[in-house]
Amino acid sequence: MQLIWLRSDLRQHDNTALAAAAARGPTVAVYLLSPQQWLEHDDAACKVDFWLRNLKELSNSLGELNIPLLIRTANHWDQAPAELLKLCRELKVEAVHVNEEYGVHESRRDAAVAETLQAEGIEFHSYLDQLLFKPGTVLTKTDSYFKVFSQFRKVCYERLHRSMPALVKAPGKQATLKVDSDPIPDSVKGFATPSESLQALWPAGEEEARRRLDTFTDAQIEYYKSERDFPAKPGTSQLSAYLAAGVISPRQCLHAALQSNQGEFESGNVGAVTWINELLWREFYKHILVGYPRVSRHRAFRPETEALAWRDAPEELKAWQEARTGLPIIDAAMRQLLETGWMHNRLRMVVAMFLTKNLLIDWREGERFFMRHLIDGDLAANNGGWQWSSSTGTDSAPYFRIFNPLSQSEKFDNEGLFIKHWLPELAGLNKKEIHNPANLGGLFGVADYPSPIVNLSASRERALAAFKSLPSRTAMEGSDE
Repeated sequence: MQLIWLRSDLRQHDNTALAAAAARGPTVAVYLLSPQQWLEHDDAACKVDFWLRNLKELSNSLGELNIPLLIRTANHWDQAPAELLKLCRELKVEAVHVNEEYGVHESRRDAAVAETLQAEGIEFHSYLDQLLFKPGTVLTKTDSYFKVFSQFRKVCYERLHRSMPALVKAPGKQATLKVDSDPIPDSVKGFATPSESLQALWPAGEEEARRRLDTFTDAQIEYYKSERDFPAKPGTSQLSAYLAAGVISPRQCLHAALQSNQGEFESGNVGAVTWINELLWREFYKHILVGYPRVSRHRAFRPETEALAWRDAPEELKAWQEARTGLPIIDAAMRQLLETGWMHNRLRMVVAMFLTKNLLIDWREGERFFMRHLIDGDLAANNGGWQWSSSTGTDSAPYFRIFNPLSQSEKFDNEGLFIKHWLPELAGLNKKEIHNPANLGGLFGVADYPSPIVNLSASRERALAAFKSLPSRTAMEGSDE
């Protein structure tokens, strides 16, 4: 008997570990519920709900192949070795198959499971699956992990030219086993069920993920570069939640993008090229997680920035969290996050820079808040994005680059359509007034909207002074060559 232990790979197609298990013999799947671990990792309730809904879909599709899906509980990952060993003994499992995961805790968990199983004569096989390239295989000339994305991307392009990662064939139907699938729970203790309106935005299952990918690559990808920065337009693929949960793979995304661009990833349709670069950014941050494990431990990639004098400003942090900053583009973005479990990527940068630069509040506060609310929350991408915006990370924005929320708002939501959607209390304002209602004073129609909690120009100067006072700003800057 073969066992596939499912984690962030909730799909039947192009699933490396599932295909490998099924090729070796009769296969059973298992998923471990780990609520205590999830709470420690700040996983969002809407994300846990999304996992459960996708597990139901996957259980049905695996059931058609006679592959039972079992549910077990290892409240904390420390309990995973014992729980899996017990199951392996019950089912007389010869080998366990997993797709690699990359955080510090994930790596430790898998090493502990492998050691426990192998001591009992049970094989443990792990496979490259959620990435195009295995971490440690895309390195600089001095055999270190890249710190600069453009140089990382160049090597990825060279590798892709030589060899494109192939899609893995889905397993066929196997003979019926005397093992019944377990029911998938509707909820997990400690995680509230999100609203039906939020669930409706993110239907579960591979069919939905594939539909989104096809819709995007058939039509929208052509305009991706020109429209992706405008939050009122449907300019993005809306696939991030499906990628984070492994309902679709980066290989499937890459192949679809190439197909829409006559097999090219460096030329041709600029929208397709831009989107493939986004897939490689996702890849880059996962490699950073492995090469520089401190970022998994709430540490800045640039150690010298640990000395930054972040402000302790609980009231301002709360205003940011609750969309009460008095800056419409910030508050609209935060409402989008709170109500949908997702935020437009351009706005993620804008609200992150506002928190870390204008409010000078530690990026870790923002990173944690995002993880607790994002349906697509992914340690590598979320950490990478926050450290980029706060100028503490790899290849990050220079410390003196500080987005002005008002000019970002005027540039990317010129008509105020996004703001009006999420802040209906400002719907009566015209397109000039809506970006900064404070200029109007307490006029009728905005009486219930707060004044800005910070002066943008003064706070910008404060941030510049804080960064300039660091002992060695340039210590980790420069090329990877």
